[in-house]
Amino acid sequence: MSRGLSKKTPLQRIQESDKLLEKIMLVVPGFSGYKKREQRRDADKIIRDFLHAKLQEARNDLRDVYQVVSESEHSEDLERIDHLTAVFDRVSEKVNHASYGYHGFFDAIKIEEAGLDRMITFDTQLVDGAKGLAERVKGVKTQVEADTFDTLGADLRELRKTIEEFERAFDQRKDVIDGVEVG
Repeated sequence: MSRGLSKKTPLQRIQESDKLLEKIMLVVPGFSGYKKREQRRDADKIIRDFLHAKLQEARNDLRDVYQVVSESEHSEDLERIDHLTAVFDRVSEKVNHASYGYHGFFDAIKIEEAGLDRMITFDTQLVDGAKGLAERVKGVKTQVEADTFDTLGADLRELRKTIEEFERAFDQRKDVIDGVEVG
């Protein structure tokens, strides 16, 4: 912690954690948190199912973009869209089929609060990232459906970077789970 910043009180940490938990609960139907041991596997699966659904939504919108572009005079971007769709497919299936086995995080009766806070914070970022990706692809779809192709190449390059960043973040999720201290 840097100088000049005060350490958060336990009450402040709980309030921040509760706000993030509420945020996930509002966005992801069925998610109730990680605190109860018997809910951890279900919570993990619910989060991954939500991420997978958002990535599939984005992928389907990207297929629609491909269709519109293929019927236009801007076919130079078709290969890029096709490659980007393949990346969405790969990342989506990685999320869908991720398996972390019988790790202590899921089996332990007591998990340190700081570890739960890290999981909630990390999953909030992943949920926001998946939602953002779906919204960005929907925006590109709206543009091409309106015959606006000026920024399509740049938009596709930016989407590629964003999905790859999401994939790297998702790959780190296992490390976050592994780093949660069991009490």
